[in-house]
Amino acid sequence: MSSVLSSRATAPSPSRHRWSVADYRRMAQSGLLDATDRVELIEGELIDMAPIGCKHAFLVDRLAELLGGGPCANYMVRVQNPVALDTRSEPQPDIALVNRDNYSDRHPGPSDIRLIVEVSDTTLLYDRDVKLPLYARVGIPEVWLLDAQSGELTVHREFAEGQYSLIRKPTMNETLSPILLPKVTIRLAEMLD
Repeated sequence: MSSVLSSRATAPSPSRHRWSVADYRRMAQSGLLDATDRVELIEGELIDMAPIGCKHAFLVDRLAELLGGGPCANYMVRVQNPVALDTRSEPQPDIALVNRDNYSDRHPGPSDIRLIVEVSDTTLLYDRDVKLPLYARVGIPEVWLLDAQSGELTVHREFAEGQYSLIRKPTMNETLSPILLPKVTIRLAEMLD
C-alpha cells in the first residue's frame, strides 16, 4: 500500500492545454463555443463566468449609464464585451471605457482602454487576485473593483511590476473621476441608488 501512495505522490500532475486568443476565436467560429458558453480566456485557460444575478446586472447597467458620455464623447462604454489583452487573455470586463474607434474587426487592446470596472457579486477573490494583476501586467491605467455585496469600491491605479501601487477606497459621497477621463465624475452613492 505504501508503494502505491509513494508512486502517486511522485507522479507528475496532469498537463494543461493553454489556448491562445486565436484558438479561442476559432472555437467560437466553428461552433464549439457559442453564446450559451459563458467563458472568458484568462492566461490561456478557459474560465467559466458566474451567472449574472439581478444585483450585479443592475450595478453594471447603472455604471454604464453614469459613465456613458454619449455619441459625442471621445470614448465608448463597452458592457461585458471582450478586450484583447495579449495572445493568451481576452477577458470580458463588466465595463470598459475605451477610445472611440471602430472595433468591428478587432477588440480593444491595452492602449485603447482608459478604465476597466469589474462588479463582483460572487467573484471578488477571483477578480482581485487573478484579473487585477493581469490588468496591471498589460498596462491598464486604472481598474475599479465594486463589491456588490458590501457596496465597497476600490480604485486601482499606478501599476508597477505587475501590480497596482495606488489603491484607494472612496467614500460614498466623494466625487470620483477616471484619471484618463477627468471630466467624467460620479459618486459611489449614485452607483448604488
